[in-house]
Amino acid sequence: MDNQIRILSIEDDPEMRGLLQLILERRGHHVMGVKRGELGLELLKSLKPDVLLLDLMLPDIDGWEIYHQMKADEDLSHMPVIIISARDQRQDAAAGNEVIGKDRYLQKPFDIEQLLSTVYEVIEKHPLN
Repeated sequence: MDNQIRILSIEDDPEMRGLLQLILERRGHHVMGVKRGELGLELLKSLKPDVLLLDLMLPDIDGWEIYHQMKADEDLSHMPVIIISARDQRQDAAAGNEVIGKDRYLQKPFDIEQLLSTVYEVIEKHPLN
């Protein structure tokens, strides 16, 4: 498929990780899911996916730490990120953590169409190579 999106999901909940993979793979995209942030950072650098789906509450490293490390890395800073979290976006913003530029915040629970439209929106703003 010519417009297949390569997506990395860093999500510690196996059911959520599987759901994200199922939804997006049924649309013809390639999804790799990992449960730990450190492994996710390594894969970001080696795989360079088109989009990152990032949970904030991970067992080994805070999702915001991953986000800030990405944005500080010249090779990764352009990659669109969709933060998917049960935490309230306003609370994160009050703590000084906000998504920037083309990135998006999606609060759990979300519906399938909301997920898909958000993925396509960030890809539209940063077309595939």
